[in-house]
Amino acid sequence: MIFNWFTYRKYPDFWKNYLKSFKQKQPKSIEETRFVVFDTETTGLSITTDRILSIGAISIAKNSIDVADSLEIYLKQDEFNTETVEIHGILKDGNLKKISENKAIKQFIEFLGNVVLVAHHTAFDIEMINAALKRMNLPKLKNKRIDTGILYKKLANKKDKLYNLDMLCDEFTIPKHDRHTASGDAFITALLFLKIISKLKKERTVHYSDLFRTSNNKGLI
Repeated sequence: MIFNWFTYRKYPDFWKNYLKSFKQKQPKSIEETRFVVFDTETTGLSITTDRILSIGAISIAKNSIDVADSLEIYLKQDEFNTETVEIHGILKDGNLKKISENKAIKQFIEFLGNVVLVAHHTAFDIEMINAALKRMNLPKLKNKRIDTGILYKKLANKKDKLYNLDMLCDEFTIPKHDRHTASGDAFITALLFLKIISKLKKERTVHYSDLFRTSNNKGLI
């Protein structure tokens, strides 16, 4: 306990405030929960050697996307992979305002608080953020998280396979504007999240806790 206390004292203020936010009582309904849908664009797919190029995040509350409650950050690129530019379009220099990784992660954490995180194929984006936190000598993200790919499998008659974002955009007729930008993909995923929940509610009663179950659709009440 002494070690934990001294470790806590060494944390920067923004991380202490982040930890304190989890002491607040959490709502237990879908409508009352603040969800933050986010995406990262990166120099590649390696958690250890690649770096984050941009972070996009947007909030959902009361079943509505709150465009005013959003975040878009571009990071300075010490690591650069020309092969991925044609995917995300982010140049090493360019005219975009960019900040350091430490400042970007600080802004992202301050934006989050104790929200529920949502992303499509969440694991990669979470691990990229956690890798950046580790470089800052900070622990991993504490937020609950929902993967829209897993959530989609809770719908009736859906097979247990991987569904990429483009496939689900086509199924739910979601326009692919700004696809492969962090903020664009976050907005698209937010629309997808709401559409999946709406369809789930038409099939059965959906409780807050159901969103976090990773079993197949038989696990829903």
